[in-house]
Amino acid sequence: MRKLLLIAFLCVVALAPARAQNIEEVRSPGGIVAWLIRDPALPVLALEFSWRGGTAADPADRLGLAAMTADLLTSGAGDLDQQGFARALEDRSISLGFSAGTDTLQGGLRLLSRDADRGADLLALALTQPRFDPRDVERVRARILQGIAQEDANPQTLARRAFAKAALGDHPYARQSRGTADTVRAITIDDLRGQLAKRYARDNLVVAAVGDVTPERLGQLLDRAFGALPAKAETVEISRIEIAGPARTLIIRRPATQTFAIFGQQGIERDDPDFFAAALVNYVLGGGGFNSRLMLSVREREGLTYGVGTGLAVYDRAAIVQGSFSSENGRIARALELVRADWARMGAEGPTDAELQGAKDYLNGSFPLQFDRSDRIARLLVAARLDGRGRDWFAERKRRIDAVTPEQARRAARRLYDPAKMIVVLAGEPQGIQPSE
Repeated sequence: MRKLLLIAFLCVVALAPARAQNIEEVRSPGGIVAWLIRDPALPVLALEFSWRGGTAADPADRLGLAAMTADLLTSGAGDLDQQGFARALEDRSISLGFSAGTDTLQGGLRLLSRDADRGADLLALALTQPRFDPRDVERVRARILQGIAQEDANPQTLARRAFAKAALGDHPYARQSRGTADTVRAITIDDLRGQLAKRYARDNLVVAAVGDVTPERLGQLLDRAFGALPAKAETVEISRIEIAGPARTLIIRRPATQTFAIFGQQGIERDDPDFFAAALVNYVLGGGGFNSRLMLSVREREGLTYGVGTGLAVYDRAAIVQGSFSSENGRIARALELVRADWARMGAEGPTDAELQGAKDYLNGSFPLQFDRSDRIARLLVAARLDGRGRDWFAERKRRIDAVTPEQARRAARRLYDPAKMIVVLAGEPQGIQPSE
């Protein structure tokens, strides 16, 4: 327990944001490339890693396969069963976990730097010799099925699924990432082993490390942890998709005292010249918490909701700007009217100069707060690499935000907020609103 507390304490000690700009590129003897920020002041190491290809690449009849595989990778490997593997991690206070996202599979390893060899060996064991013991597979399957059953009865989940279907149709991004009850029941142990062999390879691996390790030592650890993976992954092509209008309003009738609303339209992709302008405009409209226009108009002035917000959802092959809120059934119509009005006004006029400057100040000022933990920094490095950024990206970010002009912000607003293309899904018993289809 004392070791666990020590790891927890050391991992939350802040790294100076400036260090996040001292990024080295390391190539292992076996050819695995990683970004590294060295911090010898603390005897800890955080290693974050991702493989391109996530839940959207699941076969249609095996939805949930990527997520289930990730869940099982630490449930025993080699000659260690589930309890033995857990004890091996606990004995050295090693944290190791995997998860599945829409476009990537990812994992993280955190440990005392003196235990790096043992951590790399356990990571390699999990990736190359997972046991997938039937008892553990059924335990995880039962837990996933229980979660799916709860989601199937949750109005917010139903609304989000309906929005994805309305916006993206049959595209893989609209599927249920954790799977359906039928597809999860259909997953076999051979499917799990096949998923591991096809998706976790060296050519689609992206790694970053932060902590007490030299480039030479990191190179050794990379080969130790990932060197036995297959050289090439089996890729699944995901087509690009854009959300087309016209505006629609869908209602899912469910008994409830409140109605949940989700709304949105086509967004702006990461490599678009207007991306930073879009992020600033979104902050002004609904991404700025209590400072946003929507919070002021819907919550503060009329008290119609506890909270309303918007965000830019950016995938490898799609981009959406969307928001959500809940309101009493008898007041949802007025709340939605205000949301539509703010949406339209932002699209027509854009932010004021003062709002734009306020958004710049916030995004620049809050960014260093993300550099407060070594594992979080490592994840940012991995994300930058996945986005195809260079090592100067973190220094470039502020310059790009500051360079956004009022005209660029208005242009981004016109692209993002068009009431004629706004899709709205309501789940509950809304009063005073009629569905469009």
